[in-house]
Amino acid sequence: MYLTATSRIHELTPEERAVYATLTPARLPEHVAIIMDGNGRWAGARSLQRFLGHQQGAKSVQLVTETASRIGLPWLTLYAFSLENNLRRPRAEVSFLMRLLRSYLESNLQRMMDNNVRIRYIGRTHELPVEVQEKMQWAADATAHNTGTTLTLALNYGGRSEMVDAFRSLSSEMKQNGLSPDRITEEDVHRHLYTAHMPDPDLLIRTSGEMRISNYLLWQIAYAEIFVTERFWPDFRGIHLLEAIAAYQRRERRYGGLGEAEREGQASEDVKEEARTAAG
Repeated sequence: MYLTATSRIHELTPEERAVYATLTPARLPEHVAIIMDGNGRWAGARSLQRFLGHQQGAKSVQLVTETASRIGLPWLTLYAFSLENNLRRPRAEVSFLMRLLRSYLESNLQRMMDNNVRIRYIGRTHELPVEVQEKMQWAADATAHNTGTTLTLALNYGGRSEMVDAFRSLSSEMKQNGLSPDRITEEDVHRHLYTAHMPDPDLLIRTSGEMRISNYLLWQIAYAEIFVTERFWPDFRGIHLLEAIAAYQRRERRYGGLGEAEREGQASEDVKEEARTAAG
């Protein structure tokens, strides 16, 4: 749940505070996941090389994370590097992204400490270069005792590969314990996902206007609200996170059931039906 004691609203910019003032703090999402898209197109629109778009995108990561920490958002998960990126992008671009990740961790560690941010990772991170894994572990260890926002970077991540890994692990567990497959529950699957330690996302944000999930948190976003913005990720800032949360709060989450207005309408119909039955 959202804890006002962990928020630092006074550190928001005046523009951010104006948007935050429209929110209901008790109804902030517990977990926001973001598909950070548009780095390359941002650069192309400015006749810049793609790597400059990735560099600017890394700045957006830290700025958005700091706003999340100031409002006391417990969980923020960012799709930083997909399994498909690793397999299909030019090797030179992949190598640059790995160097950028190391640089990001080195240069922003103190800011993460200052903002009480804890960093974690999901994905097949064991397939990343050893020197990158070492830097990732270094940052995770340094921030392990922070108690504010948990920033999770999805690296070498794919939703389908996550489920394959979960099913493999679950199958091994069932075999070891001599249990029948018909005993498997959703909770069993959840326990073996990369995200078993965190709540499912309440809000999924995608930048750049693309209307796709892109193999991201396929199991976890079953009931997430989706917010799509035309803005490219390098132009996305904390205020835009707050605007997305404002849109989220204007929605009514149903989880497959009836909304409040629909429930009230149904209740009224039930009363009328009971009255007709009694009269008949």
